[in-house]
Amino acid sequence: MEQIVTIELFGQSYTFKTDSEVFKAEEVADYLVKEVMKVERQHSVKTLEVTKFTILILAALNIANENYEIKRNDSEFLKNISQRLNRIICTLDENIV
Repeated sequence: MEQIVTIELFGQSYTFKTDSEVFKAEEVADYLVKEVMKVERQHSVKTLEVTKFTILILAALNIANENYEIKRNDSEFLKNISQRLNRIICTLDENIV
């Protein structure tokens, strides 16, 4: 079921439809807004004018980097668990025979 979610960035409202639960979509949208605000704060003290587009790209890169790190860590964790389980299985097999 489609739901409508609205976020505000740079003083402008953006409305979009989502197929996921509204609560999840709002959490994701809020996360984006917070990341944009964080990047905006980081670059507000610099003398060069940073465009809204640049801020959005930097926020997107930060979020993509977080996602990449989480996936990499999960992959390493699963690999580690798999190796440990295989050793346990081998040990059990040796002791059963």
